[in-house]
Amino acid sequence: MSTFTHTRDGVVVGFDEVEASLLRHLVREVRDLLDEGQGRPSEPPESTADLPDAAALAAMTGLDGPDPTRPDDPVLARLLPDGYRDDEEAAGEFRRFTESSLRQEKWQAATAMLADLPGDGGNEVRLDTETVARWLTALNDVRLALGTRLDVAEEMPEPDPDDPDAPAYVVYLWLTELQDVLVQVAAEATP
Repeated sequence: MSTFTHTRDGVVVGFDEVEASLLRHLVREVRDLLDEGQGRPSEPPESTADLPDAAALAAMTGLDGPDPTRPDDPVLARLLPDGYRDDEEAAGEFRRFTESSLRQEKWQAATAMLADLPGDGGNEVRLDTETVARWLTALNDVRLALGTRLDVAEEMPEPDPDDPDAPAYVVYLWLTELQDVLVQVAAEATP
């Protein structure tokens, strides 16, 4: 089971081999889902000097593609929510200006977390305040994805041990515990 040790500089999290492997798998799946159909999120071009003004602005902001629509996949729809629920036009405009950067931020947080995770478990990961923030983003996305797939609700009974999804609920609860500890660490580090 994961161990958490608070330090002056943040927290040290210890993972066994199974936990590290599971977390890497889940984070990679969410990262790949965010990347699906997008290609690797791109960085703005280094130089836009040769582009017309409107094209340069579109390239720098990521607005040079087609207007994004609400994803059909319920997990992606949860990770990339509509800004307006009752106004389809405003929701589309909001998505147009935010989805690309939101995808990229989430993808980068997941990629950074994968780089931080121990390769073989049994290792400790030292998380400073900045790393804790990245981990919280990635963990939240993994929990949202898993919770959406499991149809988790605020008020729900304990899963039946015979339910084929029972192990996934246990993973969801473990992720919740990990996130709770990291939130406490972040709160303690905030003056």
